[in-house]
Amino acid sequence: MHLDGTMHERISDELTWRQYAKGLGIRLRRLRDQRGLSQERVASDAGLSTVQYQRLESGGFAGPAPNPTSKTLIAIAQILDVTIDELLPPPWPDLRTK
Repeated sequence: MHLDGTMHERISDELTWRQYAKGLGIRLRRLRDQRGLSQERVASDAGLSTVQYQRLESGGFAGPAPNPTSKTLIAIAQILDVTIDELLPPPWPDLRTK
């Protein structure tokens, strides 16, 4: 359950973190484009290097899937003027230990 009282559907084990990271990247790129912002601008305003931000948008295409901190996600959400729920693509991965 989230602070706003909503519950997100859990995704199955078949969806890996890499797939989720790619979905996040797609969402980041779409939101950034809608606002007419450059990758450099979002990165700078979020306290990231451009390369770090590009890795988020690419979902770690050429390397390990990125795992941004909550501080980074909050900063990006604020820059893009969205909530965390709007920033993170549903369904959220089930990251509980088994």
